[in-house]
Amino acid sequence: MSIVAITGDHPRHAYLVARLAETGLLSGWIREVREAFVPKAPADLPADLVELFDLHFARREAAEAEIFGTPDTSAIPTFDTSHEALNSEGVIDRICTLKPRLVLSYGCHKLSAEMRERVGAVFWNTHGGLSPQYRGVITHFWPSYLLEPQMTGVTLHETTDALDGGAVIHQTGAVLERGDGVHKLAARTVRAYADEIGGLLADALQKPDLPAGIVQKSTGKLWVSSDWRPEHLRPVYEAYDDRIVDRVLDGDLTGTLPKLVSVLKP
Repeated sequence: MSIVAITGDHPRHAYLVARLAETGLLSGWIREVREAFVPKAPADLPADLVELFDLHFARREAAEAEIFGTPDTSAIPTFDTSHEALNSEGVIDRICTLKPRLVLSYGCHKLSAEMRERVGAVFWNTHGGLSPQYRGVITHFWPSYLLEPQMTGVTLHETTDALDGGAVIHQTGAVLERGDGVHKLAARTVRAYADEIGGLLADALQKPDLPAGIVQKSTGKLWVSSDWRPEHLRPVYEAYDDRIVDRVLDGDLTGTLPKLVSVLKP
């Protein structure tokens, strides 16, 4: 009945793992060491964009420190790995020794079909975006950029070769609080997901079979890293002062409303 988590090493990932550990079902954590959490601005940016770039990522760091704190994961059996070694024999063997029924990934690079086959467990992935509309990367930024922060969310889906395209297990919608910018909105939404998913998984693992997901009815939009440029920060910070959530709560902005689905709760 155990769970193995495979995640990145950012604050949001540690928070989810700590909450999973509270269920008593987490038998181990494979932690991929990711890129620097606060990146350096590209050298060729004009000065005003450097300021926006630095502001944007400083606010992300501050938001995650405030919302997630410093989770205590010291008691969790942890195995650190790199992007290059994520699907290696060593990692696969480590997971196999833990004999999980469910492997839950979040914020790591793609897990190979060979790993999934050899481990023999159910693999579900946590995606920081509402699929299928927001598949891919940087998907907690694009809803606010497109003036629909209510479409921020988290999707738990079956792990397949299609990026964020597996059948949906559970979705958590945006937590809109007045005064929050794009990063606090994202962090609050991830925290809401992490706070509820452990109990839902514990209930699901009590049953003989884990539920099948709901097949995504469209391909939606797959956002890739090259879609984002520092220039995209201008409308968020200069036109809206990072207060797009407030504009929605005031009724000044409308847009798409999320249609959340779940096979883990009514």
